[in-house]
Amino acid sequence: MNRRPNPSARLKLTLSYAGFLLVAGVLLLAVMWVFVLRWLPNEDARSIQKRFGAVIILGPKRTDLLNGFAPAAAAALAFLLVFGLLGGWILAGRMLAPLTRIAAAARMASGGSLSHRIRMTGPGDEFRELADVFDAMLERLESHVREQQRFAANASHELRTPLAVTRALLDAARDDPTRDRAELVERLHTVNTRAIDLTEALLLLSRADAGSFSREPVDLSLVAEEAAEALLPLAERRGITLDVTGEPAHALGSAALLLRMVTNLVQNAVVHNLPVGGTVTVRTERRHGTSVLRVENTGRPLPPDLMPTLTEPFQRGTERVRTDEHAGVGLGLAIVHSVVRAHDGTLDLAPRPAGGLLVTVRLPGSGSAAAGPRQAP
Repeated sequence: MNRRPNPSARLKLTLSYAGFLLVAGVLLLAVMWVFVLRWLPNEDARSIQKRFGAVIILGPKRTDLLNGFAPAAAAALAFLLVFGLLGGWILAGRMLAPLTRIAAAARMASGGSLSHRIRMTGPGDEFRELADVFDAMLERLESHVREQQRFAANASHELRTPLAVTRALLDAARDDPTRDRAELVERLHTVNTRAIDLTEALLLLSRADAGSFSREPVDLSLVAEEAAEALLPLAERRGITLDVTGEPAHALGSAALLLRMVTNLVQNAVVHNLPVGGTVTVRTERRHGTSVLRVENTGRPLPPDLMPTLTEPFQRGTERVRTDEHAGVGLGLAIVHSVVRAHDGTLDLAPRPAGGLLVTVRLPGSGSAAAGPRQAP
């Protein structure tokens, strides 16, 4: 975008300083004229003596003082103008130096370098606050870009795996015409199902991150019961006791996304549990205008430093090995985190002292269970 060249901010400040200084000098001279020179007589001593018969005042008249004072006043004003320009230029440069550093950092960021930080020192003035805010923004942008790059790399790897397996199966079938076709079809179906699940999970994750969904009052207790009913056969096959209790807890959001969130939490609790005799407890409640969902499961002890990594995409506990068909695609808790964030809630993960995990989701209450749906901005 072409713009007409304008004076720089430093030049404008310089002219402003010099102008104010010059105006101050003119005002000072005007005060001297009003309160000093105006009281001096404009006649010489002889005319006064001739009129009154006596000399009232001795000394120079007003014209003499003006003739002597005017050149000095003009020189003083010229000095103030030059001093104001030079001093204003220096002061403006010192005042605008932080903006120069901020502009340089912004220029580097626009070129793709997000690792640079201003780290301005000095008093906590407006420029320091602006620099700190800019550094925080660069840090968030760098973290977001790094996360997106890592996610893209992991997603490409995960999507490439079923495609590579499919090609290997087809190549083996082509090279061996006597191969059992039923077994080939079954394996292709399994691989294709996993690819579809992964694609749907990625689409759901992007939808939750975008926040483009309609909102309506949703009772988390009913959602928890629906998710538990769907996963009850899986829990029974694994010998897991699934218990759902609690009170109605209404949140304003997408029923489909919240159902997927609870389903992922319950499924994760069932899969990552004790081999035999494990339990999963799902509880909902209302507390201080907030709808709370807690999913607690038994299992092996988890180190506390593992908690922050569980919500990262394509993370499966401490391993990335698929143990069975329910190991998932590594996006379960990542989708949960995105759904909670899209609903302006919080997600807390805490290891249980006896082993297992306690997940707590807090969502803003809907205020009224009868509130009508509204479109998300």
